[in-house]
Amino acid sequence: MSQIKSTRSKWKAIEVVGLFLVILSFIVLLVSPDSLSGLFDSITKQVFPIVVDVFLLSEVGVAIIISVIVGRILERLGFTDALIRIFIPIMKFFKINPSVIIPSVYNVLGDINAAGAIAGPVLVKAKATKGEQKIAIATMIQSPQSFATLVLGLVVLTKFNIKALPLVIVAVFLPIILVPLILSKTVYRDTKAVDLEELPRFTPETKFLDTLFSSAKEGAYLLFLVIIPAVAAVFTMIGILDYFGIWAIISNAMTTCLQWLKIEPATGIVSILASPTLAMAQLAEMSNVAPALIVGGFVLANSGFPLSVLFGQIPVTWKEHSDLNEKEALYAALLGAAIRLVSCLIIALVLTPFIIWR
Repeated sequence: MSQIKSTRSKWKAIEVVGLFLVILSFIVLLVSPDSLSGLFDSITKQVFPIVVDVFLLSEVGVAIIISVIVGRILERLGFTDALIRIFIPIMKFFKINPSVIIPSVYNVLGDINAAGAIAGPVLVKAKATKGEQKIAIATMIQSPQSFATLVLGLVVLTKFNIKALPLVIVAVFLPIILVPLILSKTVYRDTKAVDLEELPRFTPETKFLDTLFSSAKEGAYLLFLVIIPAVAAVFTMIGILDYFGIWAIISNAMTTCLQWLKIEPATGIVSILASPTLAMAQLAEMSNVAPALIVGGFVLANSGFPLSVLFGQIPVTWKEHSDLNEKEALYAALLGAAIRLVSCLIIALVLTPFIIWR
């Protein structure tokens, strides 16, 4: 008991920080009592529009629930097993577990959060290594997280006289094969070839109605207990930075970087911070934009952004449904995001001259 008392009496660094904050709070209350309310007001202004307007009052929240339902129905109808059979020859040649492509395909068909909830257990069941699970996340970031984003992107490309098919092949489908190959030879080498006979069947045997209603509950859980809290946490930090005048500096720096990466900056920021689908809708309303910026904006939007997904939803979702912890999932997602940003520049510079209708 005396030893416990002796240990407790010592100051830890975090307690010193806490004491500093207590003193600072009292000083602020005495000198400028409106400051704290201003801080909370700044946070609320950042969090409210994205949580309420985007996820609760728009189609986005409903789309997430529906995407889980659709994904689970496809899984019940043998979609996952069919994908495994298709990709086994290619991935066996690359010496990679074929299940790494499952999240990307479900991502295109539904939602990035549904992709993690559905594909994470598939990777575990397929005995994918941790390296392969990280490859799966990084590869998933290369795919559009909503079919609506892809469709709106096609509308944008048509408006600006850009050939859609070559760009979709290079920006959406090629990375599903290319990114696992590159990462397995560089960053994540813990991979192994798998024969079909070594893999279990992934089609569940639950009754159809059970699948339907349980997936609806799963979608609601994902929206209200994973996605919205993650989004609120990220935009709380943005609100704090905005209150102290730091966010404006970051925003200006982002604009400069996006221009350098050949991405239309206004909609690029929307893709990174809020919603790629909304960004494509806004881009469709613009005119007199350089074709390379359109191409770069399309590539960026059809990816795993915004930041709330990378920093909040992916770590939480994959921690629950895979062998990875939050840090491992986050690092894999950030690596995938870096690859996507670089590909925006490369595709915009190299491909744009060949896909303009003349």
